[in-house]
Amino acid sequence: MRANALLIRTPEGIVFAQSLAGPMTRFLAWLIDLLIIVGLTFGLERILNWIRLISPDFAGSVGTVGFFVISFGYAMFLEWAWRGQTVGKRALHLRVVDAEGMRLQFNQIVTRNLLRLVDFLPLAYLVGGVSCWMSRNCQRLGDIAANTIVVRIPEIAEPDIAQVLEGKFNSLRKYPHLAARLRQRVTPVEAATALEALMRRDRFEPAARVELFELLAAHFREKVDFPPDVTDGVTDEQCVRNVIDVIYSVRA
Repeated sequence: MRANALLIRTPEGIVFAQSLAGPMTRFLAWLIDLLIIVGLTFGLERILNWIRLISPDFAGSVGTVGFFVISFGYAMFLEWAWRGQTVGKRALHLRVVDAEGMRLQFNQIVTRNLLRLVDFLPLAYLVGGVSCWMSRNCQRLGDIAANTIVVRIPEIAEPDIAQVLEGKFNSLRKYPHLAARLRQRVTPVEAATALEALMRRDRFEPAARVELFELLAAHFREKVDFPPDVTDGVTDEQCVRNVIDVIYSVRA
């Protein structure tokens, strides 16, 4: 039975739910990417027509390399540059992530894309489609080999930062490079979870509130090494509030 979401527990004990993308949505994203690849291939063919006038053999070599680069390099490059997204995935709000919640590695991207050759067999991703339907986490063979999953990115409304900050000083604003690292390393799901905790903080029992923000603050400290003056005298709740401020605020 296929799951609708994957639960990931961090070493700090925080659980994140990742909504899994279904086979049909993934197929539609692939169709968008396929149209782009066809367009790039058509452009390559136009260039090869000129090269053939000079050297047909050289044109054949360039065509072979170019077709491989376009067919596989397109997805590899974009999934690395856009943190698990291609044009098709971005259009349908999908993202490739590590199945254990770790940072997506380049070797995982290479593995899942090279195995498209197998998933595509015998035609139109039949093997990959069957694998997605049979897999609990909707993984094609390339995902299973690379230990990756494709998730839906939740559409998050722009939060009221003023409501979260309550006019308090944010020591992280003295370190723009730390703010940039946090935006790069904190996933949208992690940020949304922390923001939800801040919005509902007054509904928690005092002991549960302290424990929750202690776990969240520890999780963010694992992402980035904070200088002592950023954390000294700052409560865990304020630490989480500062992190969320620099992630969401347009002033950073």
